[in-house]
Amino acid sequence: MADQKTIQNRIEKNYKHRAKWARKEGIEAFRIYEKDIPEFPFIVDIYKDFAVIYEKRDDEIDAEKFDHFNFIISAVKNVLNLPEEKIVIKARMKQKGSTQYERLEERNEFIPVKEYQAELLVNLHDYLDTGLFLDHRPMRQVIFNEARGKKFLNLFSYTGAVSVMAAMGGASHVTSVDLSTTYQDWARKNFEHNKISMKSHNFIIQNALDYLENAVNKFDLIFLDPPTFSNSKKMEDDFEVEKDQEVLIKNCLRLLSPGGTLYFSNNKRKFKLDPKISEMAVVIDITDKTIPLDFRDRKIHHCYKITNFTNK
Repeated sequence: MADQKTIQNRIEKNYKHRAKWARKEGIEAFRIYEKDIPEFPFIVDIYKDFAVIYEKRDDEIDAEKFDHFNFIISAVKNVLNLPEEKIVIKARMKQKGSTQYERLEERNEFIPVKEYQAELLVNLHDYLDTGLFLDHRPMRQVIFNEARGKKFLNLFSYTGAVSVMAAMGGASHVTSVDLSTTYQDWARKNFEHNKISMKSHNFIIQNALDYLENAVNKFDLIFLDPPTFSNSKKMEDDFEVEKDQEVLIKNCLRLLSPGGTLYFSNNKRKFKLDPKISEMAVVIDITDKTIPLDFRDRKIHHCYKITNFTNK
């Protein structure tokens, strides 16, 4: 039976290994525990000198689970030698549509965390998510390495972390498209924090689906990372990534310059690529290469490299 000692030993072992790896890599935000022990269905992420504990639960929590929750909080506190104010607790219950982005608090506290070439701003208290998707860390490096001299489009751009990496990688132009004013403001803060000039970059507040239908400008590199579903009040129709993938990718390919590359990622666990996509473009499943070493969950996302047939 799992107890306080069991979880503390696991946290200690994981942290010792991951912290050393993270220092060597040059990153300050990484995962140290991900439901390793079945009785402890929690996730623990490190953000510099903070720990964020995600509690996976149903609508009700029984006494045993409550004990285990206290055990993991104590384990994190003891192993990392953190005061309580540096431990952030989040309840990750099943989210529906736009509720996954609703405010929890209103502290407006942003802290920078180093990720290779950049420092990215996270908000650990106000939302369920922190503003930085840790599972996309390798993908952000792909964009950094391929962006030099290219026009880059970031669709469903969230807080602009991928856009920052493109700009720092030498992209000649970056366009970030997201429906949320909050996230576009956050993206601008990320650019400013990294001392990136805004002159060559656009932040468009628009539904990415509408943008794709009407856009005419061509891009050399596109990152498409839609939500699994969305029923935002600002959208006329509900969106579901598997159902709507064909029109999304077709429009992206229309905007792709000759020789350009589209990276398509999504977080639907049982996602299946529509066979029609392979009929309209060259598709390579690169998922395994884009999931970071600190993630146990190999189904955290699916990722594809897509190029037009005419590309050499």
